Amino acid sequence: MSTPAPKIDIGIDEPTRSEIANGLSRLLADSYTLYLKTHNFHWNVTGPMFQTLHDMFEQQYTELATAVDEIAERIRALGFPAPGSYTQFSELSTVQEETGHPSAEEMIRKLVEDQETVVRTARQAFTVVDKANDEPTADLLTQRMQVHEKTAWMLRSLLQ
Repeated sequence: MSTPAPKIDIGIDEPTRSEIANGLSRLLADSYTLYLKTHNFHWNVTGPMFQTLHDMFEQQYTELATAVDEIAERIRALGFPAPGSYTQFSELSTVQEETGHPSAEEMIRKLVEDQETVVRTARQAFTVVDKANDEPTADLLTQRMQVHEKTAWMLRSLLQ
């Protein structure tokens, strides 16, 4: 028989860790859905800005691939399972998947909205994280907000 793993004792009680993990799970779902949408747009963009957008979308989905791993690992460090199925992501995500074939300009508009959605999801989770003095999660959320705000600005600039 194996001995049970020691209880998590990081200075944040289990109910609070659970609440933080739930917020991070929503962020993970939004981020993964945005990853999938951005990858879709990378594959399917057409028009005079093809090369620029194809390359930009690749940079964005590559960054998101790293981010989803970091978010999921933080959920695990808090002692909870990370969601990892399309079903779970669709239940948790506020970012809507794309099933159509929008124009390049519409792709940009949708990604601006989705980048800002992810920022709002991270900001929502920040309240309980800040109250719990959970600095590692606060740092992760701050970094995610910075990346998504900057990406939204860069995409928005293409529309002006």
